[in-house]
Amino acid sequence: QVQLVESGGGLVQAGGSLRLSCAASGRTSSNYAMGWFRQAPRKEREFVAAVRWSGGSTYYADSVKGRFTISRDNAKNIVYLQMNSLEPEDTAVYYCAFRWRSIATLSREYDYWGQGTQVTVSS
Repeated sequence: QVQLVESGGGLVQAGGSLRLSCAASGRTSSNYAMGWFRQAPRKEREFVAAVRWSGGSTYYADSVKGRFTISRDNAKNIVYLQMNSLEPEDTAVYYCAFRWRSIATLSREYDYWGQGTQVTVSS
C-alpha cells in the first residue's frame, strides 16, 4: 500500500508560479513512476507530467511543456511540480499518482492517488 499527500496549491495571478509537492510513503522501491494529473470542473482528468523514479526520465503533456517541471527528491520520496507562467486554463484540482514500473499517461494505469490540491489562476 502506498499513501500520497499533496500540498502547495493555492490562488495565483496569471503569469505567476506555484510549486506542488507530493510525499509518498508506504511500500515503495525504486521501480516506480509518479505523475501529476489535473481535473477542471466538467472536464475529464488529464495527464500533466510524470517522472520515473529510477533514472529520472520525465514526460510532459504538450499543454505544459516549457512551463512546468517535474522533479523528485529521492531521499525524501517527494515529487514536485514547479509551475511557471500559469494561465487561467491551468485552473484545476491537481492530483498526484503512483504506479509501479514505467511512466504512463492514462489515469487508469495508476494504482494510487492523492487527495488533490486546488490550483486557481486568476486573469
